[in-house]
Amino acid sequence: MGTSDEEIDRLLGKLTPRARALLLDGATTWRTRAEPALGLRELVMSDGPAGVRGEAWDERITSVLLPSASALAATWDEDLVESLGGLLAAEARRKGVDVLLAPTLNLHRSPLGGRHFECFSEDPELTGRVGAALVRGVQAHGVAATAKHYVANDSETDRLTVDVRVDERALREVYLAPFEAAVDAGVRLVMAGYNAVDGTTMTANALLSDPLKGEWGFDGVVVSDWGAVRSTEDTARSGLDLAMPGPDSPWGEALARAVADGTVPEDTVDDKVRRLLRLAAWLGALGEGEPTASGAARAGTEAPPAPRPAVAPRERALARRAVAAGSVLLANRGVLPLDPGHLRTVAVIGAHAARTRTQGGGSAGVFPPHEVSVLDGVRAALRGRARVVHVPGPRPDGPAPPLGHDACTDPRSGLPGVLLRMLDADGRELYAERRRGGRLLEPRLVPGAHTVEVSARLRPRTAGRWTLGVAGFGRMSLALDGRPLLAGDFPPPTDDPAVVHVNPPAQYAGADLAVGQDALLVARRELAPGTGRATVVSAAPPAPDAAASPAEAARAAAGADAAIVVVGTTEHGECEGYDRTTLSLGATQNALVRAVAAANPRTVAVVNSGGPVELPWRDAVGAVLLAWFPGQEGGDGLADVLFGRAEPGGRLPTTWPAALADAPVTRTLPADGRLPYDEGLHVGHRGWLRHARVPAYWFGHGLGYTTWAHEELTVPPRAGAGEDVTVRVRVRNTGARSGREVVQVYLARPGSAVERPVRWFAGYAAVRARPGESVTATVRVPARALRHWCVRERAWRTETGRWRVLAGRSAGEVPLVADLEVVGPGSG
Repeated sequence: MGTSDEEIDRLLGKLTPRARALLLDGATTWRTRAEPALGLRELVMSDGPAGVRGEAWDERITSVLLPSASALAATWDEDLVESLGGLLAAEARRKGVDVLLAPTLNLHRSPLGGRHFECFSEDPELTGRVGAALVRGVQAHGVAATAKHYVANDSETDRLTVDVRVDERALREVYLAPFEAAVDAGVRLVMAGYNAVDGTTMTANALLSDPLKGEWGFDGVVVSDWGAVRSTEDTARSGLDLAMPGPDSPWGEALARAVADGTVPEDTVDDKVRRLLRLAAWLGALGEGEPTASGAARAGTEAPPAPRPAVAPRERALARRAVAAGSVLLANRGVLPLDPGHLRTVAVIGAHAARTRTQGGGSAGVFPPHEVSVLDGVRAALRGRARVVHVPGPRPDGPAPPLGHDACTDPRSGLPGVLLRMLDADGRELYAERRRGGRLLEPRLVPGAHTVEVSARLRPRTAGRWTLGVAGFGRMSLALDGRPLLAGDFPPPTDDPAVVHVNPPAQYAGADLAVGQDALLVARRELAPGTGRATVVSAAPPAPDAAASPAEAARAAAGADAAIVVVGTTEHGECEGYDRTTLSLGATQNALVRAVAAANPRTVAVVNSGGPVELPWRDAVGAVLLAWFPGQEGGDGLADVLFGRAEPGGRLPTTWPAALADAPVTRTLPADGRLPYDEGLHVGHRGWLRHARVPAYWFGHGLGYTTWAHEELTVPPRAGAGEDVTVRVRVRNTGARSGREVVQVYLARPGSAVERPVRWFAGYAAVRARPGESVTATVRVPARALRHWCVRERAWRTETGRWRVLAGRSAGEVPLVADLEVVGPGSG
């Protein structure tokens, strides 16, 4: 149907003020309200920066899992990211999802940020460009994208209440900039974060009205983060349009009463409803329009999930290509690529090799149809050509993993998995089903449910002292063969939904198990208000001897033609709801790498993390390859890089410190509820340059399988203030192999009348060339890269006079320099 203002107003006129107000909070956790009088159906929303989960946390409802957002930004390839957005949109349509809650446009302000894997980069320009590409890719296929979390929601500590204090210039030039880029790309929704900015919670903050809706002209829907609305009138009078989830938000009937008594103006509510109707019309969910969503089953309904069709080969191929495109070769001393024709034995070492971490923890998590580990990928690539030896090495620090279907059986059916039962207050069974594993975030609710019970028959393959656990809140117990292991009442220390519903802490007990002797493990947790229903049962075998593991790995490496050692973070370290306290991979993993490298100079260290980690052994290994969280096709995509079928295409989207103490911005802990952004404009590489510090690897760094010479920078003699500037950089492939180079341009303003970074990223272009060939990269430097926010005039201004343009391979390697004269009005 038509989407004109007149048509929207005609529909609005069909509703009473009360009915309009009631449209503005959720009907369920993931759905908006329907209104039959308008032909308006519910809109279905889903988390999904790396995959589209849908409405239910159920391992039987699988989702294509792409590399983490940090890996997508590392591609420096907007066309590829746009294609991946199209893949997410296709997945959303299959699942009946209208609105994808992605992309996340917050910045890597501090390397300790716990959610880096879900965010793109440290830089507002790169984040804006990659985020806009994902928005275009998703929305080109009729699914709405959501730019989140507006704004300055860049760390996790006390994230529900933290008050971020940031100066007006930094807010405009750094933290708001990626959201402005998303609005320019036509994003349909913007999500207001949990945090406050300068004393006002974001769901009631004036920044929702201006610059978002006013200056930028955003005509879409501003939706709250889930549970971020904690009051009625101040949030309703702000630029917030939709309170999620429902139906028990502080809006609903309370908002209808506020409209009736005049404390919230009717025209304010009408503007919000117009925006919601405009979105619904675009989605085909209004009037006679054909809906794009089929109405996936609501969370908590009783129908079992339908199995998902197999992933299409083209989807797998695209996801695999993205792995190689985002992998960053940090260092290479002639070891990579490995030539399969000259390999007889390859040692693959480390727990992360066999259980590669494919995604970060938290609300963005999905259940992929399969996961290809690094070990799987290497074995497949070398099958029939070389022998692959795997040594697991020491167990990484962190919690015991959830029970997997390969480690236990349902005690009732004998089939792989666990038995989930819902019990009433007297312990009578109300419902039972077999589930694939012990991570049950949404056990099926049935009338009268009082207790969740998860039981599994363990089949130990290792004898000794096992660590058994149950995670959740409220009254919980754990028993083995009828013997109590633990029991207690564990109230939630926070109401953070990511902790309560997705990552509850576990309680542990030890038990001696023997190989060949099955043991029945039974975990129970009572359902109580405010504690959620997530229940996770875990088991970990005795840890290998920390001293013996490196020695065993070294022996395997010494007997191989090449060694691949995989190390990384755990969900304990990188997860929504928590910031990190260290960048260390831990003494055991660092010792493992050193032992392997000492035994074999042809050692490749593969780093499996979503954000920066310390690599104290980086100069001792033959090569360092950053895999990120590579998604379901990770192992195959990384094997393509390791054995030269693909070039590592990635460049760092974030500066990596050699040691945490070197990083110029590390604070994530509020004081008295406030977190000051004292660094102002100097985030990421800007901060490193300001303090004249040298990191392990600069923003923009990344090697390929050839070498490049940056030969000439051509800059126009002058440019008008407020105009884009086109610069040209000639580069030559000086290596023996065709390749791709990411040519980066930075700006500086010597003698500026206002505070500036030493230099800052302004644009890039990727080029390809054959050996010996010279090519010219054309880089558009947008006018916004030269402007600054004049606080006194509350307006954008561009200084005239001499500017410096620099070009090179990273923020720390810019060999080409030229001057640019900016002319015209605009001193600030």
